[in-house]
Amino acid sequence: MKYQLIILLATALATSCGVKTSTVATSAPNEQKTQEVLDHHWKAFQANDLEATMADYSEESVLITPDRTFKGLAEIQENFVFAFSLFPKGSTTFQLDKSVVNQDVGYIIWQATSPKIKITFGTDTFIIRDGKIVRQTYAGVAAP
Repeated sequence: MKYQLIILLATALATSCGVKTSTVATSAPNEQKTQEVLDHHWKAFQANDLEATMADYSEESVLITPDRTFKGLAEIQENFVFAFSLFPKGSTTFQLDKSVVNQDVGYIIWQATSPKIKITFGTDTFIIRDGKIVRQTYAGVAAP
């Protein structure tokens, strides 16, 4: 009760001083849409389809990897041009080990083998809103 009163007073003070306060979204994320985007992204990535892969992102999207943070469409596209060079279509095998969707979060664990690289453990986490990947993280273990 004491903390609720403090929060209420702080909000009232901030509002009276012209400070914008954030509001919590009232609608729950669409899990079905999250699953659709996740499935589309996995298929597009396996197919080395740059256009279809990039359709899952917007200019506000951010992709965080161990080596670099990619912001916006141009930088994210750089990442996929490089990734597709490592996983040539027709000579790469992919295996999806786990896929989980919870509200606006998608999570996958996967493996891939190509003539250039073998990913023994890859994982991505996606935040998906309004049909677009707004945030993504990737980490993986590569073997020669």
